[in-house]
Amino acid sequence: MNTLTIDDVDLKGKRVLVRVDFNVPMTGDGTISDDKRIVESLPTIRKILDSGGRPILMSHLGRPKGQPDPEFSLKPVAEYLGILLNVPVNFAGDCIGKTARQMAAEVRPGEVLMLENVRFHVEEEQNEMEFARELASLGDVYVNDAFGSAHRAHASTEGVARLLKPSVAGYLMKKEIDYLSKAVGNPKRPFVTILGGAKISGKIDVIQNLLPKVDVLVIGGGMAFTFFEAQGMEIGDSLVEREKIGVAKEILDMVKSRRLRLILPVDCVIADKLDNDAQRRIVPVSKIPSGWRALDIGPETVKLINLAMRNAKTIVWNGPMGVFEMSNFAAGTMEVARLLSQATKSGAVTIVGGGDSAAAVAQGGFDGSISHVSTGGGAALEFLEGKTLPGLAALDSKP
Repeated sequence: MNTLTIDDVDLKGKRVLVRVDFNVPMTGDGTISDDKRIVESLPTIRKILDSGGRPILMSHLGRPKGQPDPEFSLKPVAEYLGILLNVPVNFAGDCIGKTARQMAAEVRPGEVLMLENVRFHVEEEQNEMEFARELASLGDVYVNDAFGSAHRAHASTEGVARLLKPSVAGYLMKKEIDYLSKAVGNPKRPFVTILGGAKISGKIDVIQNLLPKVDVLVIGGGMAFTFFEAQGMEIGDSLVEREKIGVAKEILDMVKSRRLRLILPVDCVIADKLDNDAQRRIVPVSKIPSGWRALDIGPETVKLINLAMRNAKTIVWNGPMGVFEMSNFAAGTMEVARLLSQATKSGAVTIVGGGDSAAAVAQGGFDGSISHVSTGGGAALEFLEGKTLPGLAALDSKP
């Protein structure tokens, strides 16, 4: 990564404005149900504190539609962060204005200031420059550690980076980019990519960007059935994007011309309706009866994926293998998570991106045995598509 990082700047005595990604799931009473994104930000915050800097944190939470909404207040996150850091975390009731400016000026060494949700202002998502200028006035140095928001050109991610210098990457941003860059740019081989999810439309650019680079491409989830439809197979009532059949045919032709190994499901778990308690059975993909739909990959497909992983040196996984949110159709996704953990122990570099894939890894207790689980679903996907991330591109480059 050719971007300046937090290690390249002097932080002592500085007010360090940090864009973190604290968009974490919370229950109705304000309890944080998954703190991964907060925990991943701790090394950057501690680095600032240990260097004599004064962290001023800003983040979004949820979709408050550009106006204050108590449901999306970051105050519970600030309180939780204080417990994790074991240092005082003060909370400003707004991210701009007189109170925010005063609190930012008065934050002392050893303390942290957390600003209220930047999306309480419509100007945040509009990347309005005056709003970005007010945010920038709160700090002396800008650090972007919010990889999960790096694909958004918002005021707190892109606008501030152009106004407040130096603007550098935090440790989480650096880790995310380093892992994804090596996987896509210079992977150890064999390189296996596993893609799932409901629709091919969300993964077209990823497939086209990775096809010249992968050795084995595995496609599962609902998107696989658009490929089967493109081959003229009967797929019952399974999900298919008819407007993407032509694209699926083009991808199949590209795979054939490049002599790549493509693994599509050979069997699947079918149901007579989209319901966790529906009748279900396992059949070959060529034997899906009318009125039934495929909702998960079957055990023979899992075996094929296992064989593909066995000798792999780099594995990237994005997207579930079935309707993962329903427990009776989550087995295929959970098996891929388990196989990924095994591959890591055998020496492969394994990278997981996407909310459902990351959730499966966490649910199975495998998150400690995967090389890297990305904190940014949309950002990771766009990086794999080969797109420029605005929040990263706006940061200062090394000479």
